[in-house]
Amino acid sequence: MADHQESSVTLPSDPASVSTARRYVAEILGGWGMPPDSDVADMVRLIVSELATNAVQHTRGQSPTFTVDVQLERDEQLRIGVTDSHPRWPKRLPAAVQQDNGRGMVIIRCLTVEYGGRLSVTPTAEGGKTVWIALPWTAPVQLPVQTPVQA
Repeated sequence: MADHQESSVTLPSDPASVSTARRYVAEILGGWGMPPDSDVADMVRLIVSELATNAVQHTRGQSPTFTVDVQLERDEQLRIGVTDSHPRWPKRLPAAVQQDNGRGMVIIRCLTVEYGGRLSVTPTAEGGKTVWIALPWTAPVQLPVQTPVQA
């Protein structure tokens, strides 16, 4: 595999785009060797769903699109970022708050840490932000199948 692979897609800030983003990332990771039925693949799909949902719901129509970036560095680190053009950064709610929503960042942070990764937010040049997760790449290295030598 190459030292660096990346892919991105820009989608409309519409609730239907959340499932599109999830499927897109799953297809990319599958192509890079991550088994689609692995725990890590399930966790990444959940994180992408949460990040995309945040980009749609919490930008209040001020970000007409959002972009999902997927990067793999030297088969060691997976980075996924979701960028929108809204200037407001995500807020972490206290654990005691009883709400039906607003827990996305808590879920993302907990899952990312559980799998040995980290979460960060960076500003964009246009005044928006990208929410990144970085995880160790855990997909098995796919070696070519060797045929046994007959004696």
